[in-house]
Amino acid sequence: MNDIIISVKNLRKNYGAFEAVKDISFDVLEGEIFGLLGPNGAGKSTTLEIMETLRSKTSGEVMVAGMNLDNEPNHIKKIIGVQLQTSGFYPGLNLLELIELFSGLYNQEVDPMELLQLVNLTEKAKSKYKQLSGGQKQRFSIATTLINQPKIVFLDEPTTGLDPQARRNLWDLIKSIREKGTTVIITTHYMDEAEQLCDRIAIMDEGKIIALASPDKMIDDLVRSGFEKPKPIKSANLEDVFISLTGKEMRAE
Repeated sequence: MNDIIISVKNLRKNYGAFEAVKDISFDVLEGEIFGLLGPNGAGKSTTLEIMETLRSKTSGEVMVAGMNLDNEPNHIKKIIGVQLQTSGFYPGLNLLELIELFSGLYNQEVDPMELLQLVNLTEKAKSKYKQLSGGQKQRFSIATTLINQPKIVFLDEPTTGLDPQARRNLWDLIKSIREKGTTVIITTHYMDEAEQLCDRIAIMDEGKIIALASPDKMIDDLVRSGFEKPKPIKSANLEDVFISLTGKEMRAE
């Protein structure tokens, strides 16, 4: 059984009288892909930002790789990677320049071309960030989370706005990161994405965790409860058709 790498106990976050996160507890296991799911306003992004040391908590305890969030936030920052949004990059710099910039900030020596090869962007090395397609920007954003060789990577809705092919390419990248031993914590609004990627899922609603299990167990429990879909399930869907017709290999866009 994998060791616990993140432990959250009785976590609360209030904004005045509003309770965004209501006394939640859960563990994340080392080397797994852990999903935080929920509708808008459920509290998942707030929970994620607290674990990332980006937002203060009202009460509770968060331990990351054996370090207490209250006492050692700077040490925690050194072992995590956080996916940056578009606003985090200088649009006029090319990818090699951006990697060199971030490696300097992390005080880490990295091989920029090796990092770009990992996310299949070597052909775009001299391209400016603003010239990339949506899928390429997301892959590069994930590459920057790996510069400091983190134990844990946080991805907040990494495939939002991408076409089906770009989404599945990103899934492969996320799986490859996990295969190298890195723990991945992800939020997403796509249920198929969570089902494909996550080893375990915590579903949040109105600031509380209402379910926590593997996707298979959640589905099996629902079926055992007597749930039936309103129409027969086909063995493929339209997204499968799209991928089959256009090909799954990454393409320079």
